Amino acid sequence: MTTTAPRTREQIENKYKWNAESVFPTRADWQTALASFLDDLPKLDPFKGRLGESPTVLADYFELLEGLNLRIRKLYMYAVFSSSVDSGDTEAQSMVGQVGAAYGKFSATAAFTNPELIAIGQTVLMAWTKSEPRLAIYAHSFDDLFRQQAHVRSADVEEILGMASEPFGSIEETFSLLTNADIKFTPARDSDGTTYEVTQGTWRGYVESPDRELRRTTWESYADGYLAFKNTLAANLMTQIRADVFNMRARLYNSSLEAALTPNNIPTDVFYALIDTFKKNLSTWHKYWAIKRRVLGVDTFTPYDVWAPIVRDEPHIPYEQAVDWISAGLQPLGDEYVNTLRRGCLEDRWVDVYPNVGKRQGAFSYGSPGTHPFIMMSYQNNLNAMSTLAHELGHSMHSYLTWQNQPTTYSDYTLFVAEVASNFNQAMVRAHLFKTNSDPQFQMAVINEAMYNFHRYFFQMPTLARFELEIHERAEQGRGVTADDMIALMADLLAEGYGSEVTADRERSGITWAQFGHLYANFYVYQYATGIAAAHALANNILAGENGAADRYLSFLKAGSSKYPIDALKLAGVDMISPEPVEKAFATLADYVDRLDRLTR
Repeated sequence: MTTTAPRTREQIENKYKWNAESVFPTRADWQTALASFLDDLPKLDPFKGRLGESPTVLADYFELLEGLNLRIRKLYMYAVFSSSVDSGDTEAQSMVGQVGAAYGKFSATAAFTNPELIAIGQTVLMAWTKSEPRLAIYAHSFDDLFRQQAHVRSADVEEILGMASEPFGSIEETFSLLTNADIKFTPARDSDGTTYEVTQGTWRGYVESPDRELRRTTWESYADGYLAFKNTLAANLMTQIRADVFNMRARLYNSSLEAALTPNNIPTDVFYALIDTFKKNLSTWHKYWAIKRRVLGVDTFTPYDVWAPIVRDEPHIPYEQAVDWISAGLQPLGDEYVNTLRRGCLEDRWVDVYPNVGKRQGAFSYGSPGTHPFIMMSYQNNLNAMSTLAHELGHSMHSYLTWQNQPTTYSDYTLFVAEVASNFNQAMVRAHLFKTNSDPQFQMAVINEAMYNFHRYFFQMPTLARFELEIHERAEQGRGVTADDMIALMADLLAEGYGSEVTADRERSGITWAQFGHLYANFYVYQYATGIAAAHALANNILAGENGAADRYLSFLKAGSSKYPIDALKLAGVDMISPEPVEKAFATLADYVDRLDRLTR
């Protein structure tokens, strides 16, 4: 019997690691920068009670505030990224705690800002944007503030809410440490008896294996690892949800859902329309499960078969080849976009590429103005990994173009638009692969990857959104929720989605909620589904040769948060108030299912 284990961090070539030294040359420099930030934080205090004195005073304050904001964002991302690539790095974990505390102090110190702006009044502030050139850029911010005026509390209450951000923020940190450092998974094994060490960085590759025994043992090992801590994980998640309810009530919202959507000016109807459309289209998923069961030739289709490849020979795609294919697929956006992307991947070390012991699960893009838009992932040399890279590069290029074109105050963007940029890249790259390789096996492999992505965004995420809504409503009603309650609810929702085609282990399927840290952000997950819907609508416009579609899309990427999310997407060419984009995305999904049916017969 042989054993396959992931590499340690030290065994990864430097060119495949993120360019940490471009952010801070050493960790000593990070510590110096943190100390300097804390020393400068009291400089905000003399402005307290004075923001209404004159437009000059307010402009001076904003310059100081935004400078501090940039510094703490850079400090925070460096610490979080360092910890994410190696959860066993205790120094990095300590840095996350230090900068988290500093963030809490910053929030509390600046808590007087919005109450004082509201006291000045919208009419006066808008006049100041015309009389003081340095305030001109804040017109949209002021409009946004007064739109939410009813939910901005007094300076004292805002200060308390700012101070609460530190202990509330530690809830997700507890989840991350528990799942990435403390949970140990039993080894998986394939049909030949070879054993594989299951970690957060490797399990996904194993569960995508053509070897069904490796898929089964990996899936069971992963679920069992979480089940062993189900009570702790449930208590931790409920603490987060109670924090959401606390914030909802403190800010005078009617529900946690409203509290999550209103700051981004998104009607709650968008959420409910997504869920209704998802439920109406579950038959498409039922059809897909039946086709895949036939293709795999198994009598019983299980959750671990969802990730099974449907071709004999999966394309082997080294990292550099993936960058080439992604670049070719995104060429309709122009040379500047593509050359920037290639340089980031191959020269500037935006990407922490390969799995290693201690690397946290999943993939993400993260940076701040003044740094590269870095990517953490665990590349596995296959189509799914290439698609994940394309996805995260969508986020990174969105950040890059926003930072190049927007001031600090608009240098971020909401998830509602973020997931458009990422899924857009995947849609464009798939279209390129379909067009340039007609081999049926390759086409099936691309469909398999597409269905994997749709499964995450158009099956798992809406299902988690339904779970999240129910749990929040129970918490708002003061009802207790146990780990077994969560497992039962998740199992019921998945059973509805699976229909009669999938035979699921209720306990192991039901623990799915514990495997998604996304639930620690209030009503975060539904935006993955709206994002993939908008992405395919915009990609189709460009692929159809619609005049000006590429330029409109690039303008959207450059907008950052200078527009409300719905308005930014209208600029790009899609209206997310309407359910039409979601319905069209389900039509795209149905087309993939039908194509797979034809190709496999």
